[in-house]
Amino acid sequence: MSKRDYYEILEVTRTCNDGELKSSYRKLAMKWHPDKNPGNDEAEVRFKEISEAYDCLKDPQKRAAYDRFGHAAFDGGMGGGPGGPGFGADFASTFSDIFDDLFGMAGGGGGGRRGGGRSGGRERGADLRYNMEITLEEAFSGKDATIRLPTSITCETCSGTGAKPGTQPTTCRTCSGSGRIRQAQGFFTLERTCPSCQGRGQVIEDPCPACAGAGRTTKERTLQVAIPAGVEDGTRIRLGNEGEAGVRGGPPGDLYIFLSIAPHDFFQRDGADLFCRAPISMVTAALGGACEVPTIDGETTKVKIPEGTQSGKRFRLSGKGMPVLRTRNRGDMYVQVVVETPQNLTRRQRELLAEFDTECSKDTHPESSGFFAKVKDFFAGDAD
Repeated sequence: MSKRDYYEILEVTRTCNDGELKSSYRKLAMKWHPDKNPGNDEAEVRFKEISEAYDCLKDPQKRAAYDRFGHAAFDGGMGGGPGGPGFGADFASTFSDIFDDLFGMAGGGGGGRRGGGRSGGRERGADLRYNMEITLEEAFSGKDATIRLPTSITCETCSGTGAKPGTQPTTCRTCSGSGRIRQAQGFFTLERTCPSCQGRGQVIEDPCPACAGAGRTTKERTLQVAIPAGVEDGTRIRLGNEGEAGVRGGPPGDLYIFLSIAPHDFFQRDGADLFCRAPISMVTAALGGACEVPTIDGETTKVKIPEGTQSGKRFRLSGKGMPVLRTRNRGDMYVQVVVETPQNLTRRQRELLAEFDTECSKDTHPESSGFFAKVKDFFAGDAD
């Protein structure tokens, strides 16, 4: 009896991609799995066909050979050996793709092993996060900060082994030191983390009294952190090996410092540029003059105000902004002037302003004169 076409078995076309092939295999394997079809001989045959077909087509070289020569490319089918087609040495890896997705584990070792039992239970310590707020001036100039944080450190009594001084961890009897245990179920062999040693491969029968077998203790540490000039809100600084100590002598994790910039009373920041608002008098705006404003470096500078400056006018001061991180460049500073309307006038001041108003013309206030002219024309048009 001739063998069925592999593409027909998997219900895909010859031009299907790897994703389509894998998706169809998963669906069919679940449908015809013998455990879901007890006593159904046809299901067992179909399941073997599906596994054999996928084992061939998932491999680019085997698929290329099959596309060219068909079943003749493989003597004895897929080389399944005495166990039948599709159930040779490659079967565990063939089915691990679907098995990992469906049951959260695979036959080749768990993804949750950090360090693993074969490493004697050594696990890397956890990374730590520290939030730090600095001022805009500190972000401008940079600073050396001192931080204190409680963290896990290697136990000095047992040197991180977790065992009482003079003793050593022993090999786990449940998994024989592998950190994994296997359990046969039908066609499959399940592999999971050893519950006795939690995947470390070793157990501590006589724990260290100082750390209760954890291999690490909690202590407050003081660290010096160099914050470079030009950091922005959300900048992350990594301090390698300054995180929690590893389990049973494992390497430590890292410390990540996340910076936030406190709001400033005068400046607003956008990247390397700074923005501020400065009030000027009505006379300065009309006749021109200068406005003195502070800069982020603690100095002051003068902004030249030309005659007839309107409220909201923005002036650019080149190179007066924030430094660009890890460069010698600096951003710019933008000053927006706001014309201040006089308040609490004396009688004489009122008289002078009234006299000034009588002397005004369209040339004095071109914008308002043009506006009211347009309003007049608008209503005149409606009247027609």
